Amino acid sequence: MSFQNKVVIVTGSSSGIGAAIAVQFAEEGAKVTLVGRNQEKLNNVAKKCGKPLVLAADVTKEEDVKRIIDETLRVFGKIDILVNNAGIANPAGIQSEDAMAVFDKVMTTNLRSVVYLTHLAAPHLVKTKGNIVNISSVAAFKAFSKDMFAYCAAKAGLDHFTRAVALELASSGVRVNTVNPGPVATDIIENLGATKEQQAAMYEQMGQTMPLKRISIPEEIGDIVLFLASDKARAITGSSYVSDNGALLGSIPFEKLDPSSN
Repeated sequence: MSFQNKVVIVTGSSSGIGAAIAVQFAEEGAKVTLVGRNQEKLNNVAKKCGKPLVLAADVTKEEDVKRIIDETLRVFGKIDILVNNAGIANPAGIQSEDAMAVFDKVMTTNLRSVVYLTHLAAPHLVKTKGNIVNISSVAAFKAFSKDMFAYCAAKAGLDHFTRAVALELASSGVRVNTVNPGPVATDIIENLGATKEQQAAMYEQMGQTMPLKRISIPEEIGDIVLFLASDKARAITGSSYVSDNGALLGSIPFEKLDPSSN
């Protein structure tokens, strides 16, 4: 697949799935806008992306979201593909003292930021007959953990937002889809406070609970994103593509995979 001269925005591209997606687009000739909060990590990813636009930005801040669109247009002149990948997975039960604080933070990061970025990008995607790929989760379909209600709600909302916007933009030739990964080996568990040893043990434990006895690497999710963003997927819109090593087929005890327990 070639994305020669296509302009792609990838949020949350300083590490993990977002970084892999950005690198893969760049390898196929795309001009990439890297977006993340960690400047050092962004710079490391940028080394693999040719001459990207690097933006240290927080997608929960409206002025930063506007800057993402404005700077991309200023530097590259158009927008062909928007990949909404930035997200967090802060745990809290509904009875927790911080339940509403966690809910507000997760919804703002995982859903509201996507809505606002899509709102600003849509007119430009209409001009290029571009498309949007939102990175969701299998948690949109199944609640795997008793202390992740906010994350599950945000991802379920993201999927249905995707379908609604796909219907609205279809007449303009713009496609909108989601990718719903299961567990992927990224730094998300490390960001929750796990040591590298705990992280490795958790991923091994997760892999053994999967029907395919493995978990994914970020590049596998990138492969699906690039397919959905390409002309090979020209008939696909409003769809959710699951890549979970069979996670939805069984009962996965994520609540037992607490970083503090390893």
